Amino acid sequence: MFCALCGAANSNDGRFCGKCGAALQGQKDMPPPGAGYGAPERPYTGPTETSGKAIGSLICGLLFFIFPVALLAIVLGHLSLSDIRKAAGRITGRGMAIAGLALGYTGVAIIPATLIIAAIAIPNLLRARMAANEAAAAASLRTINVAAIAYQGAYSNGFPPSMDALGAAELGGPATCDHARLIDPLLARRVKYGYAFAYLPRPVVFQERPALSPEAIAKGCTVPGGTGYTVTAFPVRPGSTGARSFFTDETGIIRYETNGPATVNSPPVQ
Repeated sequence: MFCALCGAANSNDGRFCGKCGAALQGQKDMPPPGAGYGAPERPYTGPTETSGKAIGSLICGLLFFIFPVALLAIVLGHLSLSDIRKAAGRITGRGMAIAGLALGYTGVAIIPATLIIAAIAIPNLLRARMAANEAAAAASLRTINVAAIAYQGAYSNGFPPSMDALGAAELGGPATCDHARLIDPLLARRVKYGYAFAYLPRPVVFQERPALSPEAIAKGCTVPGGTGYTVTAFPVRPGSTGARSFFTDETGIIRYETNGPATVNSPPVQ
């Protein structure tokens, strides 16, 4: 019989291995190591190929921040490891498969947390942006009020007949009564920081406006100004670019409204 421990041949009636001294009881007729049943498998030494699934798992794992791709990295990683085990050395790529699995599981763990953080942060960012836009809209109304007073004093034509009169001419040039260059071009175009502005001189009807004074004509005015004015500012996309609307007039008081357009009867901004 052969010793199961060292493979040495012994007589059939022997009790201990003559080479290593191991007990031979129950080992009768067992073949030596390397021959027949129970022989250890020799390692595969032929040509090998890298698992395409392992490569795919690693590539998908690198894109773990995309949730479906992270799941695909996990699936391909497990499939490639299974193929590698069955191939007995003919297929390689175990390291890439494990890396793809690690990255895939990282993505599955991180993405839900990221979504929770985004669900909390995005509304706060939206509210902060709306608050900033509202503050900028109120500041723009103050700018218009200051510019209207400056226009009145500079051109003897009452208050500006329009927002264009407060802005600059399209082709540039010096300040004139029709284009006093008192507000920035973005505000003169009546849309700024998510708010739209509407300027209306008073009186509204053109025929009721005061005639151009000789002083105004001498200063180049071609359109008579008003005895007063109103300016309203309202969000371009309510609930997104702003929540409140604003109103001001020649008194310089800025008023606001949370539901609908602001008017002269709305509460003043504190």
